[in-house]
Amino acid sequence: MSDEVWKRDEVQSPCINICVVHPEARICTGCLRSIDEISQWSRMSDDARREVLADLPERADLSKKRRGGRAAKLATRRS
Repeated sequence: MSDEVWKRDEVQSPCINICVVHPEARICTGCLRSIDEISQWSRMSDDARREVLADLPERADLSKKRRGGRAAKLATRRS
């Protein structure tokens, strides 16, 4: 059987199998899509998928924002 059978001519999902939703940004930390975008992906047109993909680079910083961590704890102690 040829590998051609499994190739599709559609915009593929950016999913990288790291599916954790950031609690504040409400986006997946793996693919950077919102929950709505993930759930609608299979029903989206290729144009809609391309729009989502074009927006993803701008979202990268949203998933990196931290709510405190070590630096915040140290700053609190020094105050």
